Amino acid sequence: MNDESKPVFGLADVELLERRSCYQGFLRVDRLTLKCRRYEGGWSREFHREVLLRHPGVGVLLYDPERDEVLMVEQFRVGCLDDDENGPWALELVAGLIDTDESEREVARREAEEEAGVSVGHLIPICRYYSSPGGSNERLAVFCGGFDAGNYRRGIYGLVDENENIRTVTITRSEALAAVQSGRINNAMSIIALQWLELNLAWVRAELRDELRCELPIGKQS
Repeated sequence: MNDESKPVFGLADVELLERRSCYQGFLRVDRLTLKCRRYEGGWSREFHREVLLRHPGVGVLLYDPERDEVLMVEQFRVGCLDDDENGPWALELVAGLIDTDESEREVARREAEEEAGVSVGHLIPICRYYSSPGGSNERLAVFCGGFDAGNYRRGIYGLVDENENIRTVTITRSEALAAVQSGRINNAMSIIALQWLELNLAWVRAELRDELRCELPIGKQS
């Protein structure tokens, strides 16, 4: 039986004729001249595309399986300047870029410490996806990790030399889902992770409970 979801074409079916850098700053934009095969046969005409180039990113949904709460971060986002409803301060997952030789999991744990003051052990993979493949090469990996909301102290985090000013927020899973419904949580990574949690809630709670119990000192396990 044929799997219709498998791609028909691959890299060999694209001819890159020219690649030119248009801009290099915090972000980079290249202009490509290329051709590619067509489903009905033959090759397309020569065409141009601009592509926004970014380092791959990693996000972490921090979840307390006992209190049924999630930890979100709020920070300024220049891409939301035109958001008339929420303004440019977005409610998001802990997240960061892979711009060194660190692994995805190493970045996830480092960002949880830097942006939220949380030490994360076990990480459950959620998904990997392209944020906007029509115009960017940005690829994101998302994980879920446990934290203890009862002993967590909310505060202001982030690296000063990266101009980060991050406020941490702990809310119930139901409140987070309601924020997705209302549009307060309006970024793809957070929406994907919270919907994944809702679909997989029973086994995720069981797995994170076991992990958090293992990390508690003897005499404090429930």
